[in-house]
Amino acid sequence: MRYVLGIDIGTTSVKCVLLSEEGKLVCETAVPHDLVSLHPGWAEEDADIWWHHTQNCLSEFKEKMPCEMAAVAAVGVSGMVPAIVLLDSEGHPLRKTIQQNDARAAPQIERLQGLFDQDELFCKTGTKTNQQHVLPRLLWIKEHEPEVFAKSARALGSYEYITYCLTGQKYIESNWAAESGMYDIHHRLWLSEQFGLLGLPEDFFPPVAESGDIVGHLCACLADRFGLPHDTPVIAGSADHVASTLAAGITRQGDLLIKFGGAGDILYCTDTLHTNDRLFFDYHIVPGKYLLNGCMAASGSLVKWFVKDILKDDNPAALHTLDRQAAEIPPASDGLIVLPYFLGEKTPIFDPEARGVFCGLTLSHGPAHIFRAILESVIYGFKHHIDVLAEDGFYPEHIYATDGGAKSGLWCQIAADILNTPVTAFPHHPGSAFGVAFLAGVSAGLFESFGLVQNFLKDGATLYVPNVENAAVYEKAYRIYRDLYIQLRGSFRQIARLY
Repeated sequence: MRYVLGIDIGTTSVKCVLLSEEGKLVCETAVPHDLVSLHPGWAEEDADIWWHHTQNCLSEFKEKMPCEMAAVAAVGVSGMVPAIVLLDSEGHPLRKTIQQNDARAAPQIERLQGLFDQDELFCKTGTKTNQQHVLPRLLWIKEHEPEVFAKSARALGSYEYITYCLTGQKYIESNWAAESGMYDIHHRLWLSEQFGLLGLPEDFFPPVAESGDIVGHLCACLADRFGLPHDTPVIAGSADHVASTLAAGITRQGDLLIKFGGAGDILYCTDTLHTNDRLFFDYHIVPGKYLLNGCMAASGSLVKWFVKDILKDDNPAALHTLDRQAAEIPPASDGLIVLPYFLGEKTPIFDPEARGVFCGLTLSHGPAHIFRAILESVIYGFKHHIDVLAEDGFYPEHIYATDGGAKSGLWCQIAADILNTPVTAFPHHPGSAFGVAFLAGVSAGLFESFGLVQNFLKDGATLYVPNVENAAVYEKAYRIYRDLYIQLRGSFRQIARLY
């Protein structure tokens, strides 16, 4: 029996899975880490901690399943995109990573929007200058940390950095490039004028590789340490949200995935390359398929913030208790509506200066109300994206849910009610790590085709059917949610200039 290893660098944890050639998940583990926000809108993590946690996961696998580790045929890594890991000339990180949901570069975004023709940029990259783009964050570093910028020799993403640690080889995966805003998605070329603005050579980013390409082999010392075969191939993985689409069997036009990670991703599968200036674009792992991608800056991270930082409750049972209590609260949380823009917002409003809001809060509201309103706010955000897709004639035929929030029956039922569509959740599915492991299996020849992933999704799925009465209440609340941002947009600008 042969196996493949999948590693996912997520916003809140590093997860590893071991998958057999029969498609059976034989082992999984995860090590949590924190998102660091030293200032309002900042989002950073430590790449060395990612690597340390990856090693811990691999050590655990070696201890639990030495025979299986010795039969690993390939390794794949997925992760957040486009996080920025700056390396010095020796290949060491120069600072904490600046995450894709970081909102510090609002002034740089505003300047770049005036400097580059936005319609022309959209035609080349599929997006206009926004919070997720790499250039504004690099420009911020150049202006605020010139000593760091001067020492920067290369930039990698989250999963590319872990692949580099495993193999010593540097590359950029095509979806990191596509979401960077510095890459022509049609001709697959970097935009030289953006490098010129920064005074950087075009090889500042390593060569671009496609998902599934073999980019290197496991270093011998690591193979010995973790009980893996020498020269184990390591593939170019993919963005975590793209790997999640494969893991959930999103392979047909009309399939839609909502991903309850630290950020909130929504992905719609198409047969043709289509772009929308309020969404992102991704190359699907499945050849000939593409993804329209929305990304909300905060989702699971907002839940974690409320429980850990506001309620000061580190008990693992806290979420289950709040879930149970919030299930007793009526739809729309007794008139409490949240705008989930606690890290600014990316799609579909592209506003790094947007802020989180609790609207309608009264003395009769308690923690369970606030918790439920937070869950509802994330789904309102997903519904906003579905409205944008509908404007282009794209309608979801099947909706699936994965990652942490899919374990919450309450959150999934809220999703079905607000979206007024059945939602199939995979509560115990390992998500991105499974997807990138399956990708590694296809590359290594363990699996004949991507379509086989459907065979491994039959067990463990839960179907949530919308409650008609709840859906009617939520439709009214959603209209208030949409109007709130419009009403407060000017105030957000003023607040951002107070500090």
